[in-house]
Amino acid sequence: MSVYTSVSNDDMQAWLQRYALGELVELKGIAAGITNTNYFVTTTHGRYVLTLFEVLQLAELPYFLKLKSHLSRHGVACPAPIADHNDQFASLLSGKPACLVSCLHGSDVSAPNAAQCRAVGEMLAQMHLAGATFPLRMDNPRGPAWWAHTASTLYDAMPAADAAMLRDEIAFQASHRFDFLPHGVIHADLFKDNVLMDGDRIAGFIDFYYACNDILLYDIAIAVNDWARLPDGSIDDTLASALLAGYQTVRPLSTSEADAWPVMLRAGALRFWVSRLLDFYQPASGELTFTKDPGVFQQLLAAHRQRNSFWL
Repeated sequence: MSVYTSVSNDDMQAWLQRYALGELVELKGIAAGITNTNYFVTTTHGRYVLTLFEVLQLAELPYFLKLKSHLSRHGVACPAPIADHNDQFASLLSGKPACLVSCLHGSDVSAPNAAQCRAVGEMLAQMHLAGATFPLRMDNPRGPAWWAHTASTLYDAMPAADAAMLRDEIAFQASHRFDFLPHGVIHADLFKDNVLMDGDRIAGFIDFYYACNDILLYDIAIAVNDWARLPDGSIDDTLASALLAGYQTVRPLSTSEADAWPVMLRAGALRFWVSRLLDFYQPASGELTFTKDPGVFQQLLAAHRQRNSFWL
C-alpha cells in the first residue's frame, strides 16, 4: 500500500463528483505495504480508503470488489466497496483503476496475543464458509507455476547457498500436490497488517487484492506464518494453536488437511520468500515505497524444514 501514483486534491475532488459522498476535506497517502497506491480520503460525509491499482486492470477488478461486497453482506468483517452514480465500484483516476471502500475503525497489531489470534482464525473460517456461495472464480496467479518461473529470474542474482535452498524447496513443493483438499475463496495475504483489531475483536480484514480460489488450508498456513512468527523466525506454538483452535470452532479440519499441514506451512513461507525476493531484486519505483525483507521468510522456511512436530 505504497504511494506510486500521486493524486492531486483537484483531481480527487473532480473524481468524487461520481459519488454521493460530499466534498473533499483531506487526502492523505498511506505509506505501508508494497503493491497498490492507497490514500485516506475524508469528505464532508465521512472517511474512506482510496486504492489505485498499479498492476491490476479495470477489467480484472470485479472479482475482488464483488467479493468484498459479498463477504460484507454475509457478516464477514471487511471494508465494503462504494458504488458510484453509475452503480460501478471502480473507474479511472490519474490514469489508474481506482475504487473507494468504507474505512473501518481499528488498527493493526505488531505483537498479537492468543485471544487476537483465536479471533483471526474464527473470522478466517467464517470468510471461507461465506466464500462458498460467491459465484465468481479466479485461479491463484501466484501459485506453484509462478513460484518456479519467478525464481528462475532471480537465481543468478542471489547468493549461491540461498539459490540452492530455493531450488530445493521448489522441487520439494512440486512433488507434493493437494488438489483433493477443500478449495474455495482465500484471502491469500492475511498478515497482521491486513487485519484491523479493536482490542481482541476483529474490526476487519483488509487488502483483498491477492484473493483467489485455492486450497483453504494454504490460506490458514499463510496466516499462521505471520501471526505466530517470532522475531527469530520460529513459530510461537501458543499463538499458532490459538489461531487454529479459533478456526476449527467454525470449520473443523479433516484428517487429510492435518496430514498436509507441515508441507502447506512450507508452501506459505516459500510463496512470500519468492515475492519479497522479486521486490528486493527488481523493485518498483514509487513516491513512498516500502520493500520488506525477504530474509524473514527464508528464515521461517528454514525453521519449517527442520521442525519435526507441528500443532495438528
